[in-house]
Amino acid sequence: MKLADNKATLSFSNGDPSIELPIYQGNIGPDVIDIRKLYGQTGKFTYDPGFLATASCQSSITYIDGDKGELLYRGYPIEQLATNCDFLEVCHLLLKGELPNAEQKASFDESVTKHTMVNEQMQFFLRGFRRDAHPMAVLTGLVGGMSAFYHDSTDINNPEHREISAIRLIAKMPTLVAMAYKYGIGAPYMYPKNDLSYSGNFLRMMFGNPCEEYKVNPVLERALDRIFILHADHEQNASTSTVRLCGSSGTNPFAAIAAGVACLWGPAHGGANEACLNMLEDIQRQGGVAKVGEFMEKVKDKSSGVKLMGFGHRVYKNYDPRAKLMQETCNEVLAELGLEKDPLFALAKQLEKIALEDDYFVQRKLYPNVDFYSGIVQRAIGIPVNVFTGVFALARTVGWIAQLNEMISDPEYKIGRPRQLFTGSPVRDVPAIDKR
Repeated sequence: MKLADNKATLSFSNGDPSIELPIYQGNIGPDVIDIRKLYGQTGKFTYDPGFLATASCQSSITYIDGDKGELLYRGYPIEQLATNCDFLEVCHLLLKGELPNAEQKASFDESVTKHTMVNEQMQFFLRGFRRDAHPMAVLTGLVGGMSAFYHDSTDINNPEHREISAIRLIAKMPTLVAMAYKYGIGAPYMYPKNDLSYSGNFLRMMFGNPCEEYKVNPVLERALDRIFILHADHEQNASTSTVRLCGSSGTNPFAAIAAGVACLWGPAHGGANEACLNMLEDIQRQGGVAKVGEFMEKVKDKSSGVKLMGFGHRVYKNYDPRAKLMQETCNEVLAELGLEKDPLFALAKQLEKIALEDDYFVQRKLYPNVDFYSGIVQRAIGIPVNVFTGVFALARTVGWIAQLNEMISDPEYKIGRPRQLFTGSPVRDVPAIDKR
């Protein structure tokens, strides 16, 4: 961190002495006021529900400028990465700080490819779940359970262990997501194949069967790869902060990533594209395209309780830079599969059109976000709605690992311990039971 020349002065209207607080500058983005000594000097905490104005760490991995609609991985614009790189190149970038050259890429790809198999006993672990269990419930258990199978890479303070567990998690997540899906539908598991790409392998494990050869569609393969890239990391969001907080206790990497999976499950976070598709299906049941205008009017009426899912973003006050890329992919996939006139996708297009043209949505910058388009793409590919968040977790795993490793390597890191503004009862005595 770079110390700024100026400092912040905190003064109190009750006559308490003012204090000076250091200011640190990032390479880009807002400066931060260092409040670490605030409590010691004043006996006071800061109050920031949701951590909307609090920097919990210093990081060199991902940068977001919500006003500009800008997303950078290690300084590279997401638009360039999604156009010029594959997912494993982006994994290398996030983990190691630089894009790989040809030799490094071949070595990294081979490391991941050769670790895609999971311990055979994981199949028996799966049998403990009900067949109708949500795939994210299953995935949370499977990822956490990996620590019981891979004892040789559970020391979070050992750099070699962290590297081994990183490769294992990135490699095995597609296998675990596909297994969770196949278990739910009672279909046989498909072992990974080393001659396929990361995304092609996942498609085969999801939709292939032992009775016949599965031919990977290159359009769908590229689409899935782009989904993975666009979801690989997103700065200090809820699940990433959860992974960091969980990992700050020194727990093993598999447990920390399982915590991230559990957090991602929420509809306000990783479950947003699932919620978006559920919304579209609800509109379709109510009358489809003919009812879109009526639905959007309900959205405008705050008293109706109707929410528009897949539009707007808490961080981006402009167009989500990932959405434009996903929109292109969405159109390519629908054209490839001949689904341009599918009723649900036609409904989605009409919803998109209104949101981009209606002054109410334009003024509030409620543009379609990446969840809107990625949900449509995944449904077109054949991925069930309840597996959407599992795909998101698969993609985000590398970002979680990179953030976790960065935190562990930071000499300033401490176990996370947020404070509170206590509003409960002051000290009181316990009365005898006959006097309560």
